[in-house]
Amino acid sequence: MRVTRTELAGVLLIEPHTHRDERGFFLETFQAKRYREVAGITLPFVQDNHSRSGRGVLRGLHLQTARPQGKLVRVACGEVFDVAADIDPESHTFGRGFGAVLSDRNQHQLWIPPGYAHGYLVLSEVADFEYKCTDYYDPTAEAGVVWNDPALAIDWPLDTPTLSAKDRLLPTLAEIKRRR
Repeated sequence: MRVTRTELAGVLLIEPHTHRDERGFFLETFQAKRYREVAGITLPFVQDNHSRSGRGVLRGLHLQTARPQGKLVRVACGEVFDVAADIDPESHTFGRGFGAVLSDRNQHQLWIPPGYAHGYLVLSEVADFEYKCTDYYDPTAEAGVVWNDPALAIDWPLDTPTLSAKDRLLPTLAEIKRRR
């Protein structure tokens, strides 16, 4: 397993070892001891989620305020552009994002510690997106930042994604900062 640290504190790009042969492949998508020793992920996972979306769907950028979730994300089928964004005004990397292509071909994962906003854009016809969470979903703690906030300067590979009504109404970083 190879772990690459990103410019965002604690956000990791993880490349699990994949065993491939003429039959296909096998990989461990999570093994507590290895992820603790190699990647430093020590928080327990309490919930697994699976989402399926079509090409051009963008989900995010989401987080929970009262019960922040760490997320270990991967793509079981298809391809997405996955993003973590630092929206903590007290952080030295406030307003920065990190994006990576995750797919069933590269088997890469992204570890997003609690407190970061997260989202992804589906690049393939369909994508099955799976993620492990370190806290339970709490609809009363939902928060986020609008995906195309110019302050984040995320280089999304699509200008006109399909968004939920809720995601269209997410605030900008400037609005978040004013509210604090």
